[in-house]
Amino acid sequence: MEALGVRGAQLRKIELARPRGVTGKNTVEAMQSGILYGFAGQVDGVTERMAKELAGPDGGPDDVTVIATGGLAPMALGESSVIDEHEPWLTLIGLRLVYERNVSRT
Repeated sequence: MEALGVRGAQLRKIELARPRGVTGKNTVEAMQSGILYGFAGQVDGVTERMAKELAGPDGGPDDVTVIATGGLAPMALGESSVIDEHEPWLTLIGLRLVYERNVSRT
């Protein structure tokens, strides 16, 4: 998004918001649509490939649990077909677990 606004000759910075539809009716909506739906498509594609690789020849995306995290995760939740859970504090939970394991060793 930043690169589009900074390096795109005639493009301005836009707010990342859910567009009215996939087909943008103007430049801003088209950019929002491309960013949101393009990102959701990337998540789906990479997740499906990773699931197949991890699960072997008989496995697939249904054999893994996909957890969305991060500030933009709520926007992708309704658009991605593979996200199972949303945990906005996943990184902090992981850091707490690492801390607790290290404290118990001393």
